[in-house]
Amino acid sequence: MIEATSCGGVVIFRGKILLLYKNYRNKYEGWVLPKGTVEEGEEYKETALREVLEESGAKTSIIKYIGKSEYSFTVPEDTVTKEVHWYLMMADSYYSKPQREEFFMDSGFYKYHEAWHLLKFSNEKQILERAYGEYLELKKNNLWGNKKYY
Repeated sequence: MIEATSCGGVVIFRGKILLLYKNYRNKYEGWVLPKGTVEEGEEYKETALREVLEESGAKTSIIKYIGKSEYSFTVPEDTVTKEVHWYLMMADSYYSKPQREEFFMDSGFYKYHEAWHLLKFSNEKQILERAYGEYLELKKNNLWGNKKYY
C-alpha cells in the first residue's frame, strides 16, 4: 500500500467557490477542488497555497483549517491511500487560469449550490459543506476578510 498526503483549498471570493475542470485523456473527468501533493520539507499550509496557485492561478490567503478527507484508489502496481488536508481560503479576485500541464481544462467561481452539484466526489462535497458553513459564520460575525482573524 502506498500512502500519500495532499493539501488543498476551498477558495471563496465574494461568496463564490473556485472549481477546476479536469480531463485526463478522457479517463478521468470532472469538477474538483484544487489540491496537490506535499513536497518534502513543506508545511501543509504552504502546500495548500502553492497547489491552489499552481493549479488555478488564484492568489489566496488561508482563513482556517477545515479538516481532512481520506480515500483510496488503485494504480497498476498497488493501492494508494490518500489523506487530504483542506483549508478555507479567500481569493483576492475572480481571476483563475487552469493549469493545462495538469490536465485542467477550465476553472471558475460558482455559487454554492452550483459548486455542490458540479463536484465529482462526495468527499469534496462534504468538505465544501463544512467550509461554506464556516464562511457563512465568519461573514455573519463580520470576520470574513478581516485580516486580524487569520
